Amino acid sequence: MVRVYVSIGSNIEPARHVRQALQDLRDAFGEMVISPVYASAAVGFDGDDFLNLVVGLDTSASPEAVADALRRIEDANGRVRGPERYAARTLDLDALTYGDQCIRAGRLVLPRKEITRYAFVLRPLADIAGDEVHPELGQTYGALWAAFDASDQPLHRVALDEVNA
Repeated sequence: MVRVYVSIGSNIEPARHVRQALQDLRDAFGEMVISPVYASAAVGFDGDDFLNLVVGLDTSASPEAVADALRRIEDANGRVRGPERYAARTLDLDALTYGDQCIRAGRLVLPRKEITRYAFVLRPLADIAGDEVHPELGQTYGALWAAFDASDQPLHRVALDEVNA
């Protein structure tokens, strides 16, 4: 079994889609470790705020099979894929890591560079995996978060049950 960390984001009916993603991931992979949920502004485009979190799950599936399962869950939740990289979305699921492996296989690149670029990825990852070490950088996610300048990427923690569906 390998621990995989997956980021979850949504800004179209976000509470509903995040709840459904958690259920779909649980159905596909079993029990998970779930970070707190954070609200953050859209990055790269003008749009509604996102809800973001990270889950940790254990699987024997290959990295490619995990990526395929995440894509199927996105599609089942109405994800529309257009030419623009940054756009509103019902659901965005990204495998961030696959154990301590460094993978470069076509479009599959793990660990994802977003871990160290975006507060909405690093903060929830540090919340649930703060003592784990980034496979390329050799630093813990907690240390990476402590050194991260989030001044231009404000986050605020929210309770999912308090967000309108």
